[in-house]
Amino acid sequence: MLIDFFFTLKDAKVPVSIKEFLILLEAMQKHVISPSLDDFYYLSRITLVKDEAHYDKFDKAFGLYFKGIDAVFEKNPEIPLDWLMKRMQRELTPEQKAQLEKFGYDKLMDRLKELLAEQKERHEGGSKWIGTGGTSPFGNGGQNPEGIRIGGEGGNRTAVKVWEARAYRDYDAERELGTRNIKVALRRLRKFAREGAEDELALDDTIRATANNAGYLDIRMQPERKNNIKVLMLLDVGGTMDDHIERTEELFSASKTEFKNMEFFYFHNCVYDYVWKNNRRRHAERFPTWDILRKYTPDTKLIFVGDATMSPYEILQPGGSVEYNNEEAGAAWLQRFTSTFPKFIWLNPEPEGLWQYRQSIAVIRQIMNNRMFPLTIEGLERAMRLLSK
Repeated sequence: MLIDFFFTLKDAKVPVSIKEFLILLEAMQKHVISPSLDDFYYLSRITLVKDEAHYDKFDKAFGLYFKGIDAVFEKNPEIPLDWLMKRMQRELTPEQKAQLEKFGYDKLMDRLKELLAEQKERHEGGSKWIGTGGTSPFGNGGQNPEGIRIGGEGGNRTAVKVWEARAYRDYDAERELGTRNIKVALRRLRKFAREGAEDELALDDTIRATANNAGYLDIRMQPERKNNIKVLMLLDVGGTMDDHIERTEELFSASKTEFKNMEFFYFHNCVYDYVWKNNRRRHAERFPTWDILRKYTPDTKLIFVGDATMSPYEILQPGGSVEYNNEEAGAAWLQRFTSTFPKFIWLNPEPEGLWQYRQSIAVIRQIMNNRMFPLTIEGLERAMRLLSK
């Protein structure tokens, strides 16, 4: 049975070896785990996958072989699926859209609680109940300048909260770059040192030592010369960042190549009390943000990557996250990061000409002390120049 699983991983380009597979079989024979598919997932991943960059490929192969096993997300059975099925699409005139008012975050949440207690049937095309195709702030497929999207897909990107289990995609560190210019720009951030085992020929020292030894060969070795800059990269994923996946993957791939001492984590829209490294298992494998702040030294270079496009509530309001009720505002966590790591920047893949139309970008730029740069070659060069000072 597991022989086919091994070949499924190979087909998915996971670099698994026979030796690692035999270790997995030995662990199974010694009953180191209970007869649980979840336990087998963790055991097989820890024995077969050598690099976190391959976690996404492993998860896809595992899900394909075991018929789509995935993480268990929180369910919200109170709202019937039929209420959220979009069957019509209303087109509003600019005048009608201008007449729609914003409730404010607290009123939205209070009103949603009332509707969940009162509503007993499906509604469509209205302005009050949870439904589709109308002007109500609750539901999907309609028009409202500020609401809570429940089911469906985002269209206008004005939701301040989203009620669904959302799946994001890991950025692939092995993606081929469309241009080498990104790598060239990143090379401005370099600080070389020779550390570790002496496994590289020191040619000049060897020549000098041989000459001093009357021509008898005297080989001298030295540690490899490496860029010892430490980088912590926090990447926004999902939502509006789906529009920038290709460029972000190019940056991520180039950074993994240029910075050997680089650690990365994912977040969605704004940083709160936890981050994650694997988007498929982000509900099961979380890293407390406090641990990140304490783990890395202050000389670490901090790089945020995100379009900073969200509701301002997500930055300034406790409970403002679109996914859960965060106890502290995102701004508080951003300020902790900038205080802990004095060398920080924010790279924004959104075109710089659009920044003036995004209120959330203005808020983030203020928190970042205007250290926000566009994800362009020129922007990268400016950003790396600032980090290297």
